[in-house]
Amino acid sequence: MSYPQLLTPEEKLADAKHRLSIPCIVAICGSTRFMTEMADADRQLTWAGHIVVKPGCDMKSPDPLWADPAEAEAGKARLDDLHRAKIRLADEVLVVGDYIGDSTRGEIAYARELGKPVRFTHPDVDPDA
Repeated sequence: MSYPQLLTPEEKLADAKHRLSIPCIVAICGSTRFMTEMADADRQLTWAGHIVVKPGCDMKSPDPLWADPAEAEAGKARLDDLHRAKIRLADEVLVVGDYIGDSTRGEIAYARELGKPVRFTHPDVDPDA
């Protein structure tokens, strides 16, 4: 007697997105120094019919939420985890900007480990090119 193959969580998510007719989800990655460029990419992708997820906090800009250094450190870890969840949710990743730092390099590697297509606004900064 053969048993049906169980779907992986990734396959279940892809199937649910298909059944619900959810448009392509794009995760924007990059240094927060490119927040303006990320907003531009978000607008263009949204206009083209995509769902966009991107960093929502620029910790390089002062804010009471991360004014306390201890809270800033804990918050940075939470935001990193949250952004990786956005990458898992996404169908593809768009890296914005002409600079790749350590955090973005890690996000690119993570997305590629998951088999997500990764595009760049500046392909010459692709660490695997």
